[in-house]
Amino acid sequence: MFPNRDAFDDSCPVGEELLGEMYRASENGLPALVESVSSDVRAMLALFCYRRSHLHSLALAIAATCSERELLQSGGRVGAVLYAQSRDSKVSQGSTASSGRKPISLSTKPLSVLAPLEDDLDDDLAAVTG
Repeated sequence: MFPNRDAFDDSCPVGEELLGEMYRASENGLPALVESVSSDVRAMLALFCYRRSHLHSLALAIAATCSERELLQSGGRVGAVLYAQSRDSKVSQGSTASSGRKPISLSTKPLSVLAPLEDDLDDDLAAVTG
């Protein structure tokens, strides 16, 4: 199925104030905000957030309230992927940090050591002044 033409519109389907409230909402307050938006706009909002990495977890939470048909109609294959990920995210939520972010892993390898650079400019200046 081909996505709705509006699915690739780069404007947010809800007002900036509501989007900000959703972004800052706790896990308990988000469902009430999401329910205040109609189902077709909700699917477009999930796709809008999905295209922005900092809103990815919000996209999954919103998509979890959408039907597969709504997401397919609004986003085509991307909507189908978002639908699947939103259902899988409930299972894997325990592995992420409480803020919804993935934990940071640090390298255990030593940093590479660079050889010092020879400065020909100092040699040239010494020859001119000396």
